[in-house]
Amino acid sequence: MNSNQVDFSTFCIGSVATALNMKQAEVYRRLKSSGILMDYIVGCYDVLHTFSREYIVEDIIDLMQKRGVLTAA
Repeated sequence: MNSNQVDFSTFCIGSVATALNMKQAEVYRRLKSSGILMDYIVGCYDVLHTFSREYIVEDIIDLMQKRGVLTAA
């Protein structure tokens, strides 16, 4: 993982935590345990980082729900 991917991952974790009103550590744990962090956020960095914050947050939350680490609101 390069420094841009680390920065982007941190941005995603913080943004999702804010949107869900959760602690960043808990969002990190869920993203890591579900594979979303490495497989999606880091793995698709080249494309994902070009999208808006709103799109990225909605997309990650949707994926968390599909992977069963977040219940639908």
